[in-house]
Amino acid sequence: MNTYQPHSMLVTGGAGFIGANFIRHVLQHEPGISIVNLDKLTYAGNLDNLHDLPNSERYHFIRGDILDSDLVRHVLQHHHIDTIVHFAAESHVDRSITGPAAFVQTNVLGTFVLLEAARHHWFEVKACQPSHCRFHHISTDEVYGSLKTGDPLFTEKTVYDPRSPYSASKAGSDHLVNAYYHTYGLPVTISNCSNNYGPYQHPEKFIPTVIRSCIMRQDIPIYGNGKNIRDWLHVEDHCRGILRIIKQGKTGERYNLGGNNEWENINLARYICEQFDKLRPGETSHTSLLKFVTDRPGHDFRYAIDTTKIRNELGWQPQETLESGIKKTIDFYLSHYQT
Repeated sequence: MNTYQPHSMLVTGGAGFIGANFIRHVLQHEPGISIVNLDKLTYAGNLDNLHDLPNSERYHFIRGDILDSDLVRHVLQHHHIDTIVHFAAESHVDRSITGPAAFVQTNVLGTFVLLEAARHHWFEVKACQPSHCRFHHISTDEVYGSLKTGDPLFTEKTVYDPRSPYSASKAGSDHLVNAYYHTYGLPVTISNCSNNYGPYQHPEKFIPTVIRSCIMRQDIPIYGNGKNIRDWLHVEDHCRGILRIIKQGKTGERYNLGGNNEWENINLARYICEQFDKLRPGETSHTSLLKFVTDRPGHDFRYAIDTTKIRNELGWQPQETLESGIKKTIDFYLSHYQT
């Protein structure tokens, strides 16, 4: 199998949850790669996520917007970027319902700016061979729509059927990336992942909300009846998968990354509460904190990823079970956000 080796990598949105974990992973495990992190530092970006990085001499941060085409082109040229790993995105479904414009701007137009800059720099300025550069785009399983109980898992051939402004904007960006491969020959890969969890996740997301509420002994909000199902992937497994795709994936291809961990939201919340009952026993169980709240509009019922392609072609599979990953995540939040 041919292996692509990045040298100078631009990570967009690297101060966010998955981007920060990816930067840590690369700096720790890939000594031949230097990283430039371009992040606008919106509500979802936090430089504390990048505190005390390993091998930080290979890391450089630039505060900026991917919509700034002049800045993006300057970064590619000045830092001799051969690899772009595109995390930067507005990603919270609830926020996309109340303010969809930012999602279209960042997720669709921002991706367009990056693609154009990459095409210009690699093909017109540097005259690179496609085998000497790579654009990897991070996407989501939400572009595939919603599954019912018993429906087959999402595969790379599943027809897109986005249901929220967030997932529609991500679907649009996926199509743009794919178009730049077929039209211009830009060497791209795409990964569509299931729900991530782990260290440094934004506190408004589901698992951090449950953990924080258990720590604070506050109500744990559960949408609707709590029966919605998600496939959970630990962020470290996701980072390993992304790097595997960049180095060994076939250009023009999409790979699904999932944890093979389907849980109903209510059962996952109860499981986390039970772990806190063991860690911090009290007069009442932490499950007493669970409170059902009005469901959000267009709430997809089930997401579930088929990872057969990446398992068979690239040999990747998740190393964490949900139980082992949740334990690590609880330990992280207890050590970092103790009250």
